[in-house]
Amino acid sequence: MKKNLPLLSFLLLAFASANAQDSAVTVEKAPADGYNKWSIEVNGGVNKPTRSMTDGYYTSTLNLFHADLGVRYMFNPKFGLKLDFGYDKFKEHDDSNPFESTYLRTSLQGVVNLGRVLNFEDWTDTFGLLVHGGFGVSQLSSKDGFDGEDYMGNGILGITGQVKLSNSVVLTGDLTGIVHGKQNYNFDGQGPTTTGTFDGTLLNASVGLTFYLGKNEKHADWYSETKIDELKALEERVGMIETGLADSDKDGVPDMYDLEPNSIAGVAVNTKGQSIDRNQNGVPDELESYLDKKYGQNGKATASNSTIEELINGGYVNVYFDFNSAKPTTTSLSGVDFLVKYLKANPSANAEIIGYADEIGNSDYNKDLSQRRANSVRDIVVNSGINASRLTVVGNGEDTSVNKNSKEARQIVRRVTFRVK
Repeated sequence: MKKNLPLLSFLLLAFASANAQDSAVTVEKAPADGYNKWSIEVNGGVNKPTRSMTDGYYTSTLNLFHADLGVRYMFNPKFGLKLDFGYDKFKEHDDSNPFESTYLRTSLQGVVNLGRVLNFEDWTDTFGLLVHGGFGVSQLSSKDGFDGEDYMGNGILGITGQVKLSNSVVLTGDLTGIVHGKQNYNFDGQGPTTTGTFDGTLLNASVGLTFYLGKNEKHADWYSETKIDELKALEERVGMIETGLADSDKDGVPDMYDLEPNSIAGVAVNTKGQSIDRNQNGVPDELESYLDKKYGQNGKATASNSTIEELINGGYVNVYFDFNSAKPTTTSLSGVDFLVKYLKANPSANAEIIGYADEIGNSDYNKDLSQRRANSVRDIVVNSGINASRLTVVGNGEDTSVNKNSKEARQIVRRVTFRVK
């Protein structure tokens, strides 16, 4: 079973990585600092004035020439504003009386990114859709009609289809309708309007290019907050698996499965990474057997004491705690027994009991929690027959040596450790 755990972990990692790659096909990863917000829009096409024309004057169905230039700013991936300028020329068609007039306008418009509202990113990262609308002012002048200029207000509404050519350039197709108020002359410039409060109506159809400005990889038009959050969460899960595959104490059991991730190097462990200690004396059986063979009965006491002191001061003997608890876990009480036996065998020795907490929660609270953990262990040691005067208790607060986002790693630092002298 122990040998199969790394293989199982590897398969889990491979599965998560494959899913991450599949997701990347649908939506590219956005840089950590966000998305571009500014763009410039250039369009050209045709126009059609649908009313407010003098009898006998009319344009072709698709009348050249229309052009517009816009500057847009997106507050977020779904909403923005743009300021644009439009130019149209009206000229007679075949059987119409001759005329020529020029129309200029400017407008401030709100922009809604329907592509993000309707979650286009679920099926495409190439096609987009914008809706824009607002208000502005217009000017009409005539070459051979009325003198001067006719100024009017306008309301504008349009829809823009997008085809992404690159992260910097987009091909667009736009259909826009404009209605006018306070228009005094017809679009042909030959006579006064007679349509009432809302006068001339103008349609524009155009194609163009949008150029995105900024240092980021993506513009707000193509940035999906939901997908980016999903990818970040997936990356975090993959990172946790990769971290869990590490084997800090080199005992052959990955940390994500290791209940004793600081076991002594070279000492036999079970499938959960715990040192094998059948007689429950706090000394791993393999280490105990080595000392017996190495030093024999005569030299055993001195050698064992020296080695055990090194183990205690080296941080190999610990007492662990559950989250937000000052009561030692039952399985880690052997660490207390280890210390008690050492102190009884060495009456002149003293011990420092040092408490720690993980980084979750308030630092002041964690400082107090580490102190309560150390006090709890001291009480057990005293009740086991060790004089309290031989013990010093210290609450060291938070241990920041591990990744605080790892549940398993935080378990390691919720502990009490010892130092003897």
